[in-house]
Amino acid sequence: MIHVDNLTKYYDDFCAVDQISLNVERGEIVGLLGPNGAGKTTTLRMLTGYFTPSAGDIRVKDVSVYDDPLAVKKVIGYLPESAPLYQGMLVYDYLSHLADIHGLSKSAKEKRLGELADMCSLRGIMHQTIETLSKGLKQRVGLAHAMMSDPEILVLDEPTSGLDPNQIVEIREIIRTIGKEKTVILSTHILSEAEATCDRIVIINNGKIIADGSTQD
Repeated sequence: MIHVDNLTKYYDDFCAVDQISLNVERGEIVGLLGPNGAGKTTTLRMLTGYFTPSAGDIRVKDVSVYDDPLAVKKVIGYLPESAPLYQGMLVYDYLSHLADIHGLSKSAKEKRLGELADMCSLRGIMHQTIETLSKGLKQRVGLAHAMMSDPEILVLDEPTSGLDPNQIVEIREIIRTIGKEKTVILSTHILSEAEATCDRIVIINNGKIIADGSTQD
């Protein structure tokens, strides 16, 4: 599904990601685990096409990010650490706006909004203003945003950062449910978070992969 070969990213003279190589298979939930500043977010931003690598290649479904970046982006849903939500909009209006951007017909839009409301447990807040929601609820809206196009791959950057214990459990459950049908890659600096959510853990430190194996290993 995803093939990363010697991926490297420099910021001027600083090497943030240093020749990372890995494969992610269809249906895996993979956690990038490492301390803050290890290179996790930079790696995810290159995977999603937001950053251009300094060297190396990323192939998604055998398509290189250099050859057809738009095709790669079309199969990926991305939720950054701080979900970029329009605070003054109702949840329903915000998701409806996104559906329009993706070109969904009226019937397809209503069907998809219903699916996302159930998947992300949004039924009770669809007519609340986003700015009035807790961070945990905003993360759920962000997940619905990332899933709007029904992508094959979901990329999540620190999806439980700043949430309380109950909200963390809720987001974990949603991710595991999504992971039954999608390929999921998430980043975290918390070992217990990776253990509770992921099938496989890739440990990154100082821009390098230092371990890669099943959660049990």
